[in-house]
Amino acid sequence: MRNLAIAAAVAAFLLSPEAALATPADTAATHAYIQADYALARASEAMEPAVQDNVNRFSAKIGHECANAGAEAPQNEAAQQLSSEVAGALWSVGYGTVAGPIRAFARTVRRLHWSSRRLTQLARGYAGSLSALATLPQPDLCGDVGAWKASGFRTIPARTISFDRQAEGIQPHAVPQRLLAPFEQPADRPVARRIAALEYELEGDEFTVGFEDWTTLLTTLGLHQ
Repeated sequence: MRNLAIAAAVAAFLLSPEAALATPADTAATHAYIQADYALARASEAMEPAVQDNVNRFSAKIGHECANAGAEAPQNEAAQQLSSEVAGALWSVGYGTVAGPIRAFARTVRRLHWSSRRLTQLARGYAGSLSALATLPQPDLCGDVGAWKASGFRTIPARTISFDRQAEGIQPHAVPQRLLAPFEQPADRPVARRIAALEYELEGDEFTVGFEDWTTLLTTLGLHQ
């Protein structure tokens, strides 16, 4: 039994992408992916001030058009749905600001193929999710919060539910570095480490759109967290 278990473990390892023999196509695809990912990470870092400026302008616009539109709103499940819509609106602003670099990244990734179907799907899925966030439509926060209030805070607008479902269904997951490592060229490794460092700096900020921006906009609208 022990020998069978060992054999099964070895077979699983040999069949995994991590253990696959690197072909010239795999090496070329990995190099192109790392270079494109690095360009996106650097562009995202450089554009943080622009993202924050756009977020601030968007928040000021909402404040001008419908400050305290949700005043006296209850703290319940419906309020959470409006809060999610506010978060999605900020994602739309943040990722939309970086839409150009995201498009460039996605164009490159769409052309790449690895011998591992899983790796190819992961790379394309990540690029597709980023593209979906960069083109996420801007919801009508003033209109939706106003409609909710007009209903006596009883009925959530259907478009709020639809938008939340769309936004929450987009889950970008970067390709794990361990899957790319077997196909990296020596020159790719320091770049991969730099990408990891940049992504760590940006992690949780949604391209600098963070918790503080969200809570500030909720307060502007008169909504609860």
